[in-house]
Amino acid sequence: MKHKDGKPGNRRDKETRVVPLTILLVVLCGLSFYLGGIFCSKKNFELRDLKNVAEAVSAPKESAVAPLHSRTVSFPECSLDYQDYTPCTDPKRWKKYGTHRLTFMERHCPPAYERKECLVPPPDGYKSPIRWPKSRDECWYRNVPYDWINKQKSNQNWLRKQGEKFLFPGGGTMFPNGVSAYVDMMQDLIPGIKDGTVRTAIDTGCGVASWGGDLLDRGVLTVSLAPRDNHEAQVQFALERGIPAILGIISTQRLPFPSNSFDMAHCSRCLIPWTEFGGIYLLEMSRILRPGGFWVLSGPPVNYQRRWRGWNTTIEEQKSDYDNLQKLLTSICFKLYNKEGDIAVWQKSTNSSCYSKLSKPEAYPPKCDDSLEPNSAWYTPLRPCVVVPNPNLKKLALNSIPKWPERLSFPPERLSEIFGGSASAFKHDDSKWKVRIKHYKKLLPALGTDAIRNVMDMNTVYGGFAATVINDPLWIMNIVSSYGANTLSVVYDRGLIGTYHDWCEAFSTYPRTYDLLHLDGLFTAESHRCDMKFVLLEMDRILRPNGYAIIRESSYFVDAITSIAKGMRWGCRKEATEYSVEKEKILVCQKKLWYSSSSSQS
Repeated sequence: MKHKDGKPGNRRDKETRVVPLTILLVVLCGLSFYLGGIFCSKKNFELRDLKNVAEAVSAPKESAVAPLHSRTVSFPECSLDYQDYTPCTDPKRWKKYGTHRLTFMERHCPPAYERKECLVPPPDGYKSPIRWPKSRDECWYRNVPYDWINKQKSNQNWLRKQGEKFLFPGGGTMFPNGVSAYVDMMQDLIPGIKDGTVRTAIDTGCGVASWGGDLLDRGVLTVSLAPRDNHEAQVQFALERGIPAILGIISTQRLPFPSNSFDMAHCSRCLIPWTEFGGIYLLEMSRILRPGGFWVLSGPPVNYQRRWRGWNTTIEEQKSDYDNLQKLLTSICFKLYNKEGDIAVWQKSTNSSCYSKLSKPEAYPPKCDDSLEPNSAWYTPLRPCVVVPNPNLKKLALNSIPKWPERLSFPPERLSEIFGGSASAFKHDDSKWKVRIKHYKKLLPALGTDAIRNVMDMNTVYGGFAATVINDPLWIMNIVSSYGANTLSVVYDRGLIGTYHDWCEAFSTYPRTYDLLHLDGLFTAESHRCDMKFVLLEMDRILRPNGYAIIRESSYFVDAITSIAKGMRWGCRKEATEYSVEKEKILVCQKKLWYSSSSSQS
């Protein structure tokens, strides 16, 4: 040891420190014994109390960290009237919220003291879903036992009840000749659908998602979006069919997607008032569409000259609506691209000079100021301004990004916006997932077969899992944490789909809508914020009976997760990782099919 002047200290200085250090060591040992006693005496263990797990697991000496154990727990059944329970979009809570711009239909999650600690039961008579691709055209009535939509929409041919099944003929208000004929016409208007230029799409007000379902065969991956309502269960029908969909509504908050992501957006008589409230809803469509992307509208006020009589309005009102819509679109740098019959297509400009005009004081809607981050989209309020594409990103536009499927493996330009993001990191992630998926398929042979269709990667980075299984008969909803690195734009640039989410809350979907849930270190990353017991209960809610979970987690958590999973009536087995690393394990779990004790099935 040296003093500040650089001279060596004497031996006496060194020796006088021995006694205080010994005392300190005794005090620390006594304190750890005391705290250990408190820890072990807890009757109700919750994973949220472990705030330093991430640091402990990554410590150089693994033996210094004892495995985490939990007492066996069990959860009661929820009552049968919770069989379609969606915690954050619960109609039973709507009366607490305002009706302005349908605010009550947005996400309003219950406070912690109102969270349900019970298992959501399946409907009476539930059976394993029909497998893809047959499921696109039919599903079991008892799995989605809501006949209201059948009666109300029977004249539009959305679906038809026949015996024990619902059939989906592919009809709709604007699909008099079926959805395939409708998409054929749209494909003629947008040739890019045929050659891989258009890969990702969003359907607002999706009905039972027949449009998105038809596009799957054409290489276009669609997020079908509809709000939770009292009767129709549109999103539940879509997911039961095996078509990507989530609950959502354009109201007062941004949609949970990054800016400049979708190649195409669609609205078929979705009755959204596009020009009201300063055009705020259309401005949100503009934000999430990439430059060169297409906005497709069919229904009012398109083709008003011939259709106005059937819309319970006057031709003058419809002409005014159309003129206002065209004016708004022009002012935010869209131009009419093509039009035929009831379908009109506008294209978002790639011309930077148009966007520069939005900075002028007289421009309306104006350009958004720099305080509004373009990709901020988790409880971010809508504002009546235009999100202008970053002029420094030269390969963001639809005509600049590689076509599908080349774009899947091409390192996106927006990697540069992510801390630590680079082409080499991207390539390394892809290589890692090729090895992992090969291992996963050995552990779970159903992966890659028609037994697994709807998949969620609960905390993806670049979408490596989804990219690796792209040729399997499944689709993946990629989730990026609203509190983590914002990598979702890269996922979309690859031609994949996903959404932002905070796992401290419930996900925007109905119960029993996913065949496989995958997570990679989510508990280690989020246990300091979220009560992991509720994360597991949420996983149980959205997982189909007989569905699977692949939980890749630090060894520290594995036994406690297994204990809670057993209380949820899951069967789990512990497996080694592909490289047999001791600090990390894989749990392969399956949710059992059970019926409510008050059900006639039980």
